[in-house]
Amino acid sequence: MNDSECRINGFGRGIRKTTQGEACGRERRATEETAQGGFFEACGEGRRRGAVGKSAVTARLFGYDSAYGAAVVAGMDEAGRGPLAGPVVCACCVMDMRGGRFIDGINDSKRVSERLREELYGLITAGALDYCVARESEETIDRINILNATKLCMKSAAEGLKITPDVLLVDAVTGLDIKIKYVPIIRGDAASYNIAAASILAKVTRDRLMREYDKIYPEYGFTANKGYGTARHIAALKKYGPSPIHRKTFIKNFVCGGAEGSLSV
Repeated sequence: MNDSECRINGFGRGIRKTTQGEACGRERRATEETAQGGFFEACGEGRRRGAVGKSAVTARLFGYDSAYGAAVVAGMDEAGRGPLAGPVVCACCVMDMRGGRFIDGINDSKRVSERLREELYGLITAGALDYCVARESEETIDRINILNATKLCMKSAAEGLKITPDVLLVDAVTGLDIKIKYVPIIRGDAASYNIAAASILAKVTRDRLMREYDKIYPEYGFTANKGYGTARHIAALKKYGPSPIHRKTFIKNFVCGGAEGSLSV
């Protein structure tokens, strides 16, 4: 199963402006709110944390991407390769880098608080020239393994862009079946502005999904652990068995007999 949602924002000549709700993939659904009254007006005049500014960290990431000398740079990252439950989510985005402006606070999603990630998500989706977020289900992960599911997810995210970047910077993953020129970068989410932005989109999207799953399967504490193998999560697996969103190939060491005693909706 693959789900994707994409958005292209119309800034500048040659960039097509779409209606809210235009998206790619099998599901076409409306995405986040647009910036009102112009680029980055949502940030306010106070240049608060998360607004357009000159953070040393974000400036370093921005400078890394600028050094490629490309007119249009994109970044791509994933979230959820390691958890015991839930999908893997990939995001690809083209940030507006014209005029040396950037969104202050963008960094590797693992180095940003949950509150700030949520704030930055809104700024990124409003300010990016284009982005696409895709996901592959736990069934796909079990069928073709997590690496191949991640590559398939990244392919969907990259192909969902309406703008073709001159170069696509990718966090570490190689062997992608895409037509766009891409450069795999080890720890790219801590080096590249566009990859870091993509990492935030992927992380926030997946975290929101896991919070929704927590309402359906509260036994496992998905809001807290996001599907990762914490002590509480493993204890719940042993007590209740797996839920329908658990990755069977990931939980063999914790649950005897696979789906024995599993929960269902």
